Amino acid sequence: MEEQTIINAVLLGLLEGMTEFVPVSSTGHILLAGHFLGFNSTGKSFEVLIQLGAILAILSVYFTRLWKLALALPSDRRARSFIAGILLAFLPAAIIGVMAHGIIKTVLFESPMLICIMLVLGGLVLLWVDRADLEPKYSDAMDFPPSLCLKIGFFQCLAMIPGTSRSGATIVGALLFGADKRSAAEFSFFLAMPTMVGAFTYDLYKNRDILSADDLSIIGVGFIAAFIAAVFVVRGLLTYVSRHGYGVFGWWRIAVGLVGFVALMTIG
Repeated sequence: MEEQTIINAVLLGLLEGMTEFVPVSSTGHILLAGHFLGFNSTGKSFEVLIQLGAILAILSVYFTRLWKLALALPSDRRARSFIAGILLAFLPAAIIGVMAHGIIKTVLFESPMLICIMLVLGGLVLLWVDRADLEPKYSDAMDFPPSLCLKIGFFQCLAMIPGTSRSGATIVGALLFGADKRSAAEFSFFLAMPTMVGAFTYDLYKNRDILSADDLSIIGVGFIAAFIAAVFVVRGLLTYVSRHGYGVFGWWRIAVGLVGFVALMTIG
């Protein structure tokens, strides 16, 4: 592996970990950054597979809670309802993701201008929702009813357009249908687990014949960097959004989208 390729993998991995769980589109960020760095991964698998590193950050931070949840499943109806809700929310993305995998990877992932547009539009939506006078009905992700979980799941499908943001789409959906800011972010955390594991497994399967040892090594570097960065984000995000909301992320999206648009128009 070339030294510059390793450096780029570390930088993109850190960027993935810092942006996966905030509503700014981690995929949009790393695709744009990769475009300007001249980083091209085989089958665009790097951008998908390193996301599992960020998911492992949730598992490490939430291990005790996840373990207690697993132990409670046989006897606790609330725990079973929560797990069922997560799986229900995951279902739309699982179906559409498999059906549209080719278009997503070969068309949408290759459209940096589309990413910039979606960053700006998503930022405007996030600012509007953050300032809207919404009356939350749910303050605990464990209490989301199945109907709300399914609606959030359909919102998550919007994130198949890079630049939209998986966490942004699920958080906005949750807020619009009655969740408060903290529980919306927490549900998005938990929904990320099956979604990203599913995306990782399916993408690895689809590209198993074209990935080389060097590709896997580069993915491993990005995977580790994403894990390290995501641990710090997960630990502080819920407290931050409870106090300050999502406005700063909306402005960040707009700024990155506009800068990316200008850069594409000037340097390509």
